[in-house]
Amino acid sequence: MTKINYYHSLIFFNLCILISGIEYLRTNSLLIVSLFLILTIGISHGALDHIKGKKLIKILGFKSSFSFYFGYLLIGLITIFFWFLFPKFLLCLFLIISSFHFGKEDSEFINKNKNLELIYFLKGSLVIVSPLLFHKHETLLIFQSLNFEISKNFLINNEILYLFIFLSFVSNLFLSLKKSFDAKSLLLMDFLSVLIINYFFNPILAFTIYFCFLHSVRHSISLIQKINNNIKKGFPIFLRKALPLTIVTIIAYFFALYFLNNYNELNDSIYKVIFIGLASLTFPHILLEYLLEKNGK
Repeated sequence: MTKINYYHSLIFFNLCILISGIEYLRTNSLLIVSLFLILTIGISHGALDHIKGKKLIKILGFKSSFSFYFGYLLIGLITIFFWFLFPKFLLCLFLIISSFHFGKEDSEFINKNKNLELIYFLKGSLVIVSPLLFHKHETLLIFQSLNFEISKNFLINNEILYLFIFLSFVSNLFLSLKKSFDAKSLLLMDFLSVLIINYFFNPILAFTIYFCFLHSVRHSISLIQKINNNIKKGFPIFLRKALPLTIVTIIAYFFALYFLNNYNELNDSIYKVIFIGLASLTFPHILLEYLLEKNGK
């Protein structure tokens, strides 16, 4: 673990405490602002996938990058297609995979063990469970706009949700075993930060703050350090390489929002664009990371 990771978590933790006292943020949905942040800071941490894809193509012995782009786009389009056919199944699968993804990527610089799938899932489930516990009605309304009705599901009982939060805390303790004091402090700050923002803010804003300023920034830092261990020198290079795919994704998002807004209210359209869009990016992104890891990265 580098010092920059620790300082990033410390800054994020204090930022969460600071903004939790801002009444305006606590009483307004800020959907447009959330969408903007997700489309810029949020998705940028996956904007080097085309470079990783070229690396994977070489490892697998393909001569052309076309096969990567075709496969990556195809998985994204299949995700969107099946979402409209089986929204309940796809959203449920997306939430499960996202929990694992958040847990793994938010702690992989501390623990490189590849056999901790359940631990990573439980750690990352805090991001999904917290809004259901603190803002259940609002979260269920968002799920309903995505054709995902779970208001009578036993899994959203407070007792079950508290159990998941406890298990998420235990998973952080497990990951911190035999680690430095800084690593233990980092995991605790991350855990408390997610609880704080979900307690004070609406589900979308809380997710946006976590996704953009903790998850995405942390992953971007790791990518920058792979480019150049000097953050100041690596950041401009990262920005230049990430910009093309980020711009393309933003254009696709706005096209989808324009299309969906013809059939839905604006808020419902934004919910669909955020969740369906993130799912279509997350599935190929995770598959790419898995294949690179399996083939020695």
